[in-house]
Amino acid sequence: MALIVQKYGGSSVATTEKISRIAEKIVAEKRNGNRIVAVVSAMGKTTDNLIKLAKEIISEPPEKEMDILLSTGEMVTVALLCMAIEKLGEAAEGFPGYFAGIKTDSVHTKARIQTIEPARIIKELEKGNIVVIAGFQGLSPDSAITTLGRGGSDLTAVAVAAAVKADACDIYTDVDGVFTADPNLVPEAKPIPEISYDEMLEMASTGAKVMLSRAVEFAKRYNVPFSVKSTFGAGEGTMVKELAMKEGTDVSAVSLDAKQAKITVFRVPDKPGISSMLFTALGKENINVDVIVQNVSKDNFADISFTVNITDAEKTLKITKELGKEVMAENVVCDRDIAKISIIGIGMMNHPGVAGRMFHALGKERINIEMISTSEIKISCVIKKSDGAKALKTVHAEFIES
Repeated sequence: MALIVQKYGGSSVATTEKISRIAEKIVAEKRNGNRIVAVVSAMGKTTDNLIKLAKEIISEPPEKEMDILLSTGEMVTVALLCMAIEKLGEAAEGFPGYFAGIKTDSVHTKARIQTIEPARIIKELEKGNIVVIAGFQGLSPDSAITTLGRGGSDLTAVAVAAAVKADACDIYTDVDGVFTADPNLVPEAKPIPEISYDEMLEMASTGAKVMLSRAVEFAKRYNVPFSVKSTFGAGEGTMVKELAMKEGTDVSAVSLDAKQAKITVFRVPDKPGISSMLFTALGKENINVDVIVQNVSKDNFADISFTVNITDAEKTLKITKELGKEVMAENVVCDRDIAKISIIGIGMMNHPGVAGRMFHALGKERINIEMISTSEIKISCVIKKSDGAKALKTVHAEFIES
């Protein structure tokens, strides 16, 4: 008897009809002799609609109250799925994330899981019940409801799988697995049967919408292999696990992140401590900074540019402007018309010339590169958003189709 954790995303539970089909899938797995824990997201655009409601009340809703509001979306799905399972003759027990023993820090809207106490989950499984857990949420040390950020149900599923020592963790979504690029933008994209944690982590952090990067990071840390599968398809999907270096392979995937903003601070005094002040302040506000470029100092002044997720653009701009005044910078501007194109592959470090091929492919299409960031298994270029789809197709053709 296997213990299986399954996660169903918003598109998979968007309607009551889909929820009923998922219930049939779960019950069939249960009747095959397995124990099932299902982690669910809010239905379809529920989270977006809740955010819209909050902003009709106040333009910048307080984060603590936002967590209370947003946590209700997943609970609707939990209740409906339990009803659908029970209609089919099986017993189901539904939990909010905090009743499932998920303990987080006190950071609202972007909380991090600290511990999971799975005793209640295990107790229900031992009774023969199917357990349905609301993803995306937990409980802070002061007993406040917290949420884990966009895509947090992925993290919930992986963390629960680690805590209950599951035999399998399946992430169900509306695509057939992980592809070499977004198949909605690149029809020639190919399915990837298996991929390493590191590659999947880079894909998730550079715009691939299949998985939350924090979930992949958690899976790697606690060695939780997981699969990404189509909710209603029959394929095996993509297995994500620890893999050795792949000889003869340089680029595994190409990703595009169009939800980026670039902040530039002009004519910053070029002296020690300025960058530390800026990025420490952003870190305290839980703002993740991605690509950073500082130009060569001229007349003891320099310009600093960096990128953040577009959802953090307003907060970042406000903080940076305040610090800019403090250090007497000339100006601070925010450019939301950018995107980030990236190539990823654990074999790249052993293949010279990969960067040159990428830059050449972009140059042939007259796509200007504004910023560049590299790591052992990733090269990213910041470009204009309007060039994003063209860049994705041409870079994919250069490395995957060639």
